[in-house]
Amino acid sequence: MKVVVYAISKNEEKFVDRWMDSMSEADQVVVLDTGSEDGTAEHLRKRGARVTEEKILPWRFDTARNRSLELVDADADICVCTDLDEVFRPGWRKILESVWTPAVSRVRYRYTWSFQTDGSEGVVFWIDKIHSRRGYRWAHPVHEVLEWTGEGVPGLSVFAEGIQLDHHPDPSKSRGQYLGLLELSVKEAPEDDRNMHYLGREYLFRGRLDDCIRTLKGHLSMPSALWKDERAASMRYIARAFAAKGERQEARDWYLRAAAEAPYLREPYLDLAMLLYEDREWEGVLYFTGCALKITERPRTYISEAEAWGSLSYDLRAV
Repeated sequence: MKVVVYAISKNEEKFVDRWMDSMSEADQVVVLDTGSEDGTAEHLRKRGARVTEEKILPWRFDTARNRSLELVDADADICVCTDLDEVFRPGWRKILESVWTPAVSRVRYRYTWSFQTDGSEGVVFWIDKIHSRRGYRWAHPVHEVLEWTGEGVPGLSVFAEGIQLDHHPDPSKSRGQYLGLLELSVKEAPEDDRNMHYLGREYLFRGRLDDCIRTLKGHLSMPSALWKDERAASMRYIARAFAAKGERQEARDWYLRAAAEAPYLREPYLDLAMLLYEDREWEGVLYFTGCALKITERPRTYISEAEAWGSLSYDLRAV
């Protein structure tokens, strides 16, 4: 079984040794360098990666990912897409081989997107960027996803218990290009509810509160927006935007909608409890933190935020 890691890079020389050590369980490492000026490409080659240097203009993540995938040998059985600021914990190859069969075409594994200052996990979710060599292409300018383009239907998607990928990003890297790419993504595929959700969230991050509310209400009205986890997240972001505008009753209403939409997630309950804490409504704080604490298993279905699975519930109840 031939396992190939593929990636894109630009000015990430400081991550090369850590990343190559982590990816060493693969049979081959292939990298598309898109314009490094810090010696990334040379360092990768010294560590044994096969590097192609090529600029992608205009920049799109899907174009870069697809070009890097094209560089993977045709005889590869399994493709593993990672970034240079990510690290697999040792033993991932053995676990991957244990779950892969001829009927499988995607593998889902645990991903820690961020860490707290004390080293504990922050945001956690499950991703599926391990896939068969044939039949897949990347789509969307940003927040790119794998789409099946092969004949018939794709193979099985399986969970790989024990594979853990950790993200240790460069905090100095800008997200400046994300908004324009997200707006382009929605323009190209206005029927894609996922892109609409991400665009509304990005508006919230940038303080464009009215744009956030308008866009996420649009997301919730889309016929394809049926995934309760993501619908609840849109409702929570709408609530945060209203709270930032000083419209606290609207915020409360939207948090309640989020909790009703996905009652199996802790995050809506904790957001509402925090709002009530700020309003000094202690009985509500006790009730909604209690609702959150009744959920004892961290879900795999959606993004899991650190605060919901840390001490916050207990801290709020103790005040």
